[in-house]
Amino acid sequence: MSEIRERVTRADVARMAGVSETVVSYVINNNRYVAKEKRQRVEEAVRLLNYRPNNVARALKGKQSNQIIFIADHITNEYFSSIVSAMDKYAYESGYLISLCSNRNTTEFISQVISRQFDGIIVSSASFPTEYVEQFSQAGIPVVVFRRWRHQKAVAHVAYLGTGLYTGAREAVRHLIDRGCRNVIYVDRISARGHVSPPDDMRFGGFVDEMEANGFLVGPDSVVCGCHSQEELAEEVKRRLRTGSRVDGIFGRNDMLACIAMTAAGQAGYRVPEQVKVIGFDDASISRLITPGLTTIGMQKEKIAKAAIDMLTQMIGGSQPDNQDFETVLIERESTSVGD
Repeated sequence: MSEIRERVTRADVARMAGVSETVVSYVINNNRYVAKEKRQRVEEAVRLLNYRPNNVARALKGKQSNQIIFIADHITNEYFSSIVSAMDKYAYESGYLISLCSNRNTTEFISQVISRQFDGIIVSSASFPTEYVEQFSQAGIPVVVFRRWRHQKAVAHVAYLGTGLYTGAREAVRHLIDRGCRNVIYVDRISARGHVSPPDDMRFGGFVDEMEANGFLVGPDSVVCGCHSQEELAEEVKRRLRTGSRVDGIFGRNDMLACIAMTAAGQAGYRVPEQVKVIGFDDASISRLITPGLTTIGMQKEKIAKAAIDMLTQMIGGSQPDNQDFETVLIERESTSVGD
């Protein structure tokens, strides 16, 4: 059982800013004029203390908001919508409503989330800084984080949930190698800013480690990355297929990327799976609809969703749950089949 931390009060903010609690209320609610210098002192005190507005009133009433927020990178992604759908069921059964929100990755966004008085927060974002998780925790809000990094810094009073990204990526590469592939490329994320996955990213790290464990070197030509659009990614895949060593295997970071790469391979004159085998990740609906069917790595979404809600409700109740990790499942379809 972890200790229950006292929440910062409006009086604490007033003392640090050197003003009255009434002035703090005016600034927080933005409903009265406050001199610029006083307003700045209050805002600075709120930031330094990680004050959560209206928490005193809520505590006096003895009530919770019964609201949970799930922060993700791409809320339109089918994987996240599936997870949220399952979490919504378990959260509702526990007396909570859950909201899905896209990560803005700014200090203002963090302040807004804290001020909304959510009873708990679940984060699944590759770009969410650890310092933001720390701010949530310091504000006294229970937080569950989906692991996205191999060496993720642990924050006190925060629970972590592993969904199998690293081991799943290794299993995907191992499957391609078992099917005879010797020159496998990794298709990384599409980013409007040209961002690429670092070595510590679980999916990319799993790809690199499994390739090297089987004696295959991973170099710049082994990764398709930094693409700004689906069209740019497709053209880059075609270029890789037409130049350098003959590519015989493609591992897409997710199913959509794998399907784009598989379509590009066909347009470049390659037959799937006879000449190049393709595998994805997530078991999205597109993996079952495309021809040939896409082999993919599936995650235990229902169990993951239940675990996330269970862990969070334990924290809301005042206890610290054990971290949890889940394994993935290989789902074989025609894109990696071996001919007769």
